[in-house]
Amino acid sequence: MLTSSTGNKSHRGRTRRTGRSGDPGGPGEISTFKGQERALRAGRIGTAGLLLSVLAASAPLMVVAGVMVTTYQVMGIVGQPLLFVILGVVMALFSVGYAEMSRHVHNAGAFYAYIARGLGGTAGAGASFVALAAYSALQFGIYGIFGFEVTGLLDKHLGATVAWWVPALLGVALIGVLGALKIDLNAKVLGVLLAVEVVLITVFDLAFAAEPGPQGLSLHAFDPATLGGAGLGTALCFAVAAFVGFEQAPVYAEETSRPQTVVARVMFLAVGFVAVFFALSSWLIGVATGPDHVVATAGKEGPGLIFALTGPRLGGTFTDILHLFFVTGIFASMLSFHNVVARYAFAMGREGLLPAALGRTARSSGAPALGSLLQSVISLLVVGAFALTDRTPDGDPTTPVLKLFTWGGNVGALGVIVLMATASVAVIAFFVRRGAGRAQAGRLLAAGLAALALLTVLVYAVKDFGVLVSAAEGSALSWVLPGVIGLVAVLGLGYGRVLRARRPQVHARIGLGNEAFQLEKAASTPSPSSPREES
Repeated sequence: MLTSSTGNKSHRGRTRRTGRSGDPGGPGEISTFKGQERALRAGRIGTAGLLLSVLAASAPLMVVAGVMVTTYQVMGIVGQPLLFVILGVVMALFSVGYAEMSRHVHNAGAFYAYIARGLGGTAGAGASFVALAAYSALQFGIYGIFGFEVTGLLDKHLGATVAWWVPALLGVALIGVLGALKIDLNAKVLGVLLAVEVVLITVFDLAFAAEPGPQGLSLHAFDPATLGGAGLGTALCFAVAAFVGFEQAPVYAEETSRPQTVVARVMFLAVGFVAVFFALSSWLIGVATGPDHVVATAGKEGPGLIFALTGPRLGGTFTDILHLFFVTGIFASMLSFHNVVARYAFAMGREGLLPAALGRTARSSGAPALGSLLQSVISLLVVGAFALTDRTPDGDPTTPVLKLFTWGGNVGALGVIVLMATASVAVIAFFVRRGAGRAQAGRLLAAGLAALALLTVLVYAVKDFGVLVSAAEGSALSWVLPGVIGLVAVLGLGYGRVLRARRPQVHARIGLGNEAFQLEKAASTPSPSSPREES
């Protein structure tokens, strides 16, 4: 149970004040030094704000106009709507155990904290670096498509020719500023952009239903037979990527007023919303073209399919507005991922996995300002590297943009699948170790089923990774890119073993979050029977 602040006490320039603990039974004290705190500010975000923050990461308009169209175009799976329903069930099973874990562990390093609590500190160290790499890769990829889309709008409406990296780098700067501000302000920005996206998608969904294609309101896409084909495994990976975002809710547990209930509630709401909303939208895209024609039409129109379908039904003005908010939706997704990466860096710095300076927050905003700055600097370097070195012989910048988006997005999604599958196993281990296996039997069964389903998707993802990144047959990219996640995991596990051998006190803190303060306090506070030094 979280407790509210009750007072302040100064000693030699250092302030300790009672704060909110991230874990039940955690310490009540949060130390501050030179304007920084070692805990995230509690009570900043409620159910609505948290739900908007995690849904913004899903970028509904980007998924509908990008992921869904690509799945139809490349994989030829007509039953994509049914795929979202099936994966909605898998994600709900995953959320059962994950949500229960969130009631017991409140830590900004959600995935790695849960894995550390269930499978040990070394596994937690490996997971922490996988999470940092995966969410960073997702954000890097989105910067690429953001720059590409903004330049397209500038060229179409203003006749201005701008290199893609100019708006991408401006996006890095603006995201960095917002990331250092209060999370409740970020939630408002994300909420407004998300609301507009949802309204626009709902409008054209209704238009597609009102003016269907030649086969009318056919339910053919929900026939299990439509899932057949060689592209099913790859389509599964694309659909899982569309769900990425809901699992971020526990990252904000320390900043909510009632994490024991808010986090779990938001996860189930987000999974339900994504599954239903995306299943309906992908179905209505097929309705608009006709299920028998959706694959061919997507192949012909490519990423412009949604805009080609809305133009005749809703007019050019609506389509232009849709394209504008397609870009703002991408921006919202970038901000959401940035916030998550900054909080993972904060959690890792607080527990000694990264430099301690990252484990402090700005007193004015309660945000992990240094973690935000680190993410901005790395984003700047990655975007700059693609802009400078990855060009086609004729200087066409389209290739680096699409590579940045495709490579980053799929590497990141692969990492999240690894984390979800591992976290499901960790949930089972956590409750069994606590002797709660029988009491939590239903939840542990759900976690086990989720782990098996996610491991199946993972196998397909690695096997078909060349297709996911559009690599030529036999290309080294088919194993080099997924190998990035494997390499990061191995390095993280190795680092965890080194910490266990050489710095056991740091290893013992992995996954503890605010409870780590309790260990520090116990180690530094003289016992009641010992003489106390006077200042």
